[in-house]
Amino acid sequence: MSNTVLIIGQSGSGKSTSLRNLDPKTTFIINVLDKPLPFKAFKKNYRPCTKENKAGNYFATNDWSHVVKCIEMVNKERPEITTLVIDDWQYILAYEFMRRVSEKGFDKFSELANHGWSTINACLGTRSTLTTFILAHSDVDATGRSKCKTIGKMLDEKITIEGLFTTVLHSRVVDGEYKFQTQYDGEFLAKSPMEMFEEHLIPNDLVAVKHAVETYFNDGV
Repeated sequence: MSNTVLIIGQSGSGKSTSLRNLDPKTTFIINVLDKPLPFKAFKKNYRPCTKENKAGNYFATNDWSHVVKCIEMVNKERPEITTLVIDDWQYILAYEFMRRVSEKGFDKFSELANHGWSTINACLGTRSTLTTFILAHSDVDATGRSKCKTIGKMLDEKITIEGLFTTVLHSRVVDGEYKFQTQYDGEFLAKSPMEMFEEHLIPNDLVAVKHAVETYFNDGV
């Protein structure tokens, strides 16, 4: 059973920056937008994974099927990788939507929902030694609640994205500091198991989050 964590938040709230302390030797990043990540030595430490360089730890694609194949590859063929990150997940949906914007009818929205669900399901089915972080933008719904951003109503109505995860963190900037919120407060949707985190707001550091998640589920201390 995998340790998969959803992290949501507005652009600029510190989601990508939270990768800064991860060990490149044991981390693999799937970058949907292929944009430079906001920490020093990113390009030096994360090399593209290609047919010529299968030992790479970075893959850029916005095609949902390629994302799924990459997840499966890391899960089965890269045992040295213990942290997998998918950055800006919702753009997998957005890019496909824009590619298919001229299509008529509602079938494409059903397919988009299925493709989004497939990428998440691939993460949920990975080995117990792989901790996966899915980073996505947040959006405010009609009730004023800040939740995971999707495309259309299919994913929201049929599958509550946050409900697929045991741990959901919400990135926020509070008093000039970048934080992860660990519990729902009526506005920012977040959740975590009882006693996994001692604080309502924690530093936005995936190394610390990874340690907390793995310790909680594997050791229980």
